[in-house]
Amino acid sequence: WSLPNAERYALQHADGRHTYITESNRGEIKNGSILWLATSPDQEAEGLYIGIQSNNLDVKSESLKRLSNLSQDVTFAQEFINRNGLKQIFSIVEEGNDTGEILAHTLKAFMELMEHDFVSWETLSATFIKKIVSYVNMNVMDASVQQLSLSILENMVPSSRVLFELVRKEVTVDRLLTHLQVTNTQLQLKAMALLIALLLAAADAERRDMMDYLRERNIRQFIHKNIIHSSEPLGDEMAHYLYVLQSISLNLHERRMRTPMDPYSQEQRELLQSLRQTAFESESETPASNFSTERRRSLCAKEFRKLGFVNNSNPAQDLYRAPPGLLALDNMVYFSRHTPNAYSRFVLENSSREDKHECPFARSSIQLTLILCEILHVGEPCSETAQAFYPMFFGQDHFFEELFCICIQLVNKTWKEMRATQEDFDKVLQVVREQITRTLSLKPTSLELFKTRVNVLNYSEILKLRQTERLHQEETLAVPVLELRERLKPELLELIRQQRLLRLCEGTLFRKISSRRRQDKLWYCRLSPNHKVLHYGDVEEGVHSPPIESLPEKIPVADMKALLVGKECPHTKEKSSGKQNKDVLELAFSIVYDVEEYCLNFIAPTRYEFCLWTDGLNMLLGKEMTSERTQTDLDVLLSMELKLRLLDLENISIPDTPPPVPKPPSNLNFCYDFSHAEQ
Repeated sequence: WSLPNAERYALQHADGRHTYITESNRGEIKNGSILWLATSPDQEAEGLYIGIQSNNLDVKSESLKRLSNLSQDVTFAQEFINRNGLKQIFSIVEEGNDTGEILAHTLKAFMELMEHDFVSWETLSATFIKKIVSYVNMNVMDASVQQLSLSILENMVPSSRVLFELVRKEVTVDRLLTHLQVTNTQLQLKAMALLIALLLAAADAERRDMMDYLRERNIRQFIHKNIIHSSEPLGDEMAHYLYVLQSISLNLHERRMRTPMDPYSQEQRELLQSLRQTAFESESETPASNFSTERRRSLCAKEFRKLGFVNNSNPAQDLYRAPPGLLALDNMVYFSRHTPNAYSRFVLENSSREDKHECPFARSSIQLTLILCEILHVGEPCSETAQAFYPMFFGQDHFFEELFCICIQLVNKTWKEMRATQEDFDKVLQVVREQITRTLSLKPTSLELFKTRVNVLNYSEILKLRQTERLHQEETLAVPVLELRERLKPELLELIRQQRLLRLCEGTLFRKISSRRRQDKLWYCRLSPNHKVLHYGDVEEGVHSPPIESLPEKIPVADMKALLVGKECPHTKEKSSGKQNKDVLELAFSIVYDVEEYCLNFIAPTRYEFCLWTDGLNMLLGKEMTSERTQTDLDVLLSMELKLRLLDLENISIPDTPPPVPKPPSNLNFCYDFSHAEQ
C-alpha cells in the first residue's frame, strides 16, 4: 500500500489473541482469516517501554495494562525483553511505590513475559523475590496481587534448588494455610498450587517433615470440611492438587514397603513377638521359666503357625519379600493394637477351625498390603493430569492403616462365605481385590461408608455381578448367529460412524498443557455441520459450547494429511527430554495438514474423548475407525441387536447346520391348477 515508514506497521490477527504476523508464522494464515494493520511490535515495545516509566499514573497504568495483554505474543515479548523491559518491571516492583491495579498489571505482564522461556527464573534478583514474597505474607493486600505473587512463586520453585530453598524459607506453611482458609476460591487455588509445588520439589526427608507439620496443623480436616464439602463445586485444578496431595501422603509408605525385614533388628523382632503375645496372652501367662528352651521354641512356632505364618520357626522370612516388606508388619501391629478385639477374634476363630479351612492371618495380611499398595498406587510417581482422589482419604487420620483394618476383616468374612481351603487362598484374595476396587469406584465419602458398602458386596453379590457381566459379554457361537452378526455389522458400523461425526460437530473443550506446568488455558474444536471444516480457537473458563462463529481458526478437511497418536505426536516428542508422562501419551493426538505439513496438537480430556476424536478424524481421512471404543460399541450394539432378533428363539437350541432340503418329488401332480377351477 506504499505506506511511508512501512517498518512501523505490522499485520495482526483481528480475532483471538491478536498474534502478530511474522515471516516464521505467515504460512499459518488461513483463508478467511481477518487481519488488521497495527503498530509494529518494535514500535509498540518502544512506546510501552517509555509509557511504563511515565510519572503520569494514568499513562503508566494504561501502558502496563496493554503490556500485560500484548506480552502473550512471542514476537512482542522478544522485542520488549530485548529493550531490557524486564529491568523496568523489576524496578517498579522493587521500588515498591505502586500498589493495587498498577502492581497487578505489572505482575501479570511479568508472568506473561516469563511464560515464553526467553529468560531464566534463576536470573531474578533477591530484592525482587523478597518483594513478591512480602505481597504473599501481607495480611492486607489486593487479592489479585496475592494471586499473581503466588503464581510467580509456584513457577520459581521447580526451576532451581536455590529458588526452592528461598521460597520455602520465606513463605511459611502457616502462611499458605492462612490463604487456604479464605473465601476467595482463586486465591485458595493458587495457595494450594504453591504448596503442592513445594512438596513436589522437596527432597524425601524435607517432604516427610512438611507432611508431618501439615498433619499437626490439621490440614486434612480443613480440606475435608472446607474444600471437598464446601458449597462451591470442586474445579478440575483443585481436584488435581488434592489427588497430588493424596499421592504424596500415600507415597510416604513407600520406604517401609520397599524395606524387607531385618532378622537382626531388635525393634522388628519385638514387633513380631508382640503379634504373638497379643493374640495368645492368656496362654502365655504360664511362666516361661517352667519350660525348657526347646519347649518354649516349639510353643512359639506353634503360635506363629496359628497366626498364619508360612515359616513358623522363623516368621521373619515371610517378610523378606519387598514390596510389601515392613509395611505389612506395620499394618498387622496397627490392627492388633488399635482393634485388639477384632484381632483376637480373627486369630482365635481360625485357630479353632480345621487346619485346611483356617484363614491364615499373617499370609493374608502380607498379600492384602500388597493389593492395597497396587490399588492406591503407593510408590508410583504423580500423574500430571489425574484428578482421581478419594474424598474419604481426607476424612481419616492413618488412612492406609484404617483401610487395612477394614479389609483384613473382609478377607476373613469372604473366606467363610467361600468356604475356602488353603488351596483357594489366591481365589479369595482375588475376590477381595474386586470387592475393594468396586467399592472404591463408588467414591464413598468416609471409611464408615466404605466399610458398610464393601460388606454388603459379599461373595454371592460378586458372583451375580460377574454373571451379569459375562452375559453381557457372551456371544452365542452357533454358526447361523455368527452369520447374522456378520450381516448386521456394516449397518451398525455406519451407525457408529454417524455418532462419531455428530460428536465432532458438537465439539470438545481441550486443555493446554505446557512442558513446565499444568496450564489452565482452554481451547475448543468442532467440525462444521457439512463436515468440510474444523473450527477451533481459545475460550474462557466456564464456556462449554461456544458457537462456531466464535472460533477464529479453521482447517479445511480436504487439507488434512494424516493423524498421529501417542509418541508420534510432535508435542509429546518435545517433552521427551523429561520423564515421559504415560497419561499424556495415552491421550495425545495430532492432525497433520496443509502442504507445509503443519500440526494441530490435542490432548484429550479423557480416553473416551480420545477414541471419539481419533475415530472421527480417521473417517474424515477416509480410513477405518481403529480405537478400542469402536470395538466395544460395536460389540454392545451387536449384542443388543442379536438379543432382540433372537427373542422368539429363547430356550430353543439353534442347530449348527440348517436342516437338509428334501429331494424334489418324482412328479408334481399334487399341485392344484387354479386356472381350471375358474373355468
